[in-house]
Amino acid sequence: MSRRPRDTHPLTWRLDHGAPVLGIDAHEALDGYAALRKALGMEPAAVTQAVKDSNLRGRGGAGFPTGVKWSLVPMGPDAGTKYLLCNADEMEPGTFKDRMLLEQLPHQLIESMVIAAWAIQATRGYIFLRGEYVLAAERLQRALAEARDSGYLGENIRGTGWSFDLFLHTGAGRYICGEETALINSLEGRRANPRAKPPFPQIAGAWGRPTIVNNVETFYNLPEILLQGADWYKGLSLGRSTDGGTKIYGASGRVKRPGLWELPMGTTGREILEQHAGGMQDGLRLKAWLPGGASTDFLLPEHLDLAMDFDTIAKARSRLGTGLLAVVDHTQDIVPAVRNLLEFFARESCGWCTPCRDGLPWSVKLLRAIERGEGQPGDIERLERLTVQLGPGKTYCALAPGAVEPLQSALRFFRAEFERGIKGGAQGAARKEHA
Repeated sequence: MSRRPRDTHPLTWRLDHGAPVLGIDAHEALDGYAALRKALGMEPAAVTQAVKDSNLRGRGGAGFPTGVKWSLVPMGPDAGTKYLLCNADEMEPGTFKDRMLLEQLPHQLIESMVIAAWAIQATRGYIFLRGEYVLAAERLQRALAEARDSGYLGENIRGTGWSFDLFLHTGAGRYICGEETALINSLEGRRANPRAKPPFPQIAGAWGRPTIVNNVETFYNLPEILLQGADWYKGLSLGRSTDGGTKIYGASGRVKRPGLWELPMGTTGREILEQHAGGMQDGLRLKAWLPGGASTDFLLPEHLDLAMDFDTIAKARSRLGTGLLAVVDHTQDIVPAVRNLLEFFARESCGWCTPCRDGLPWSVKLLRAIERGEGQPGDIERLERLTVQLGPGKTYCALAPGAVEPLQSALRFFRAEFERGIKGGAQGAARKEHA
């Protein structure tokens, strides 16, 4: 295992010796909870300002500045009850970064969440965990008990007069719970439908109270930001990106070494794919790649030299998303690849709004027909219209707009493969015979 120096790997340096850091004694031996003790000696507003200055952007996919998000929470003696939630409902296909962090460094999440809770003066927090992450749940429960016994959770934490407790909530396994307002509804015992915004959760979230929701990886950055400073954190990506810090990047698909790596924000797709993932498997060539999970637009091999950060990938008409590359090789037909993704999203739609509930299954139906070589003239144009009708601003949340991103880019880059599936032509007959 390659070394992870503390000065360059704020998220994973404690794993340098190659084993999970599970117990509180092991965590504290590696400077664990030192950042929390420092935070408790600072004014809450100063903690928020440090996170603002670091230019930390949310690692759940949207990339919203974390410190700015916190600053929207009402403060002061009359602000009342506030909640802090961790979105650990990692159900984006091709994404597994949060699972690694939760299973191997559970106390780092707890320390980070208490720091964030102090900054916004929350009194209760919840870790909303994907139900299938059984090992992570076991380790988090044990770590929560240890933190409570050691005085890092509960009443009058470290003599500050401030009380905060943290609880684990396991979900029932729905992709929509990754959307922050659907997550809040599910936590409250309601159906996991997204809410209309505004009001935003920072003003009226869980149980109608001010609430902050951050992703697992976002939280894990906080201890080193406080201990080593915002300028140090921004310098980790110097020359690569204006976004601060590092990122857990990954690669999946037919590469030689699928996995995860903590790298400076702005590392290129080529470095991730060729140096860390070992390149494509022997005999295969890269055809296309998703830069950040299944709900991002395909990019092509010529895009590999782009910096993997939020703004650069957005300019290429895709999204950084979760930063985990999913590759498609030259032997794979793009139509079944896209159909497989759309089937997942159609199944995971909460059904709350018509475009998502009806549009995604219709897209799947059209793609299945094209895949069989039985597509009708006009089906490609219908798919193109659906990518607009299910796009941003047409639905309650971002599920449908994200779901059609791989479809719209596949139509743009690989239209001929869709045309081969239209019935009545030689190309359609060839696809049907091949199937």
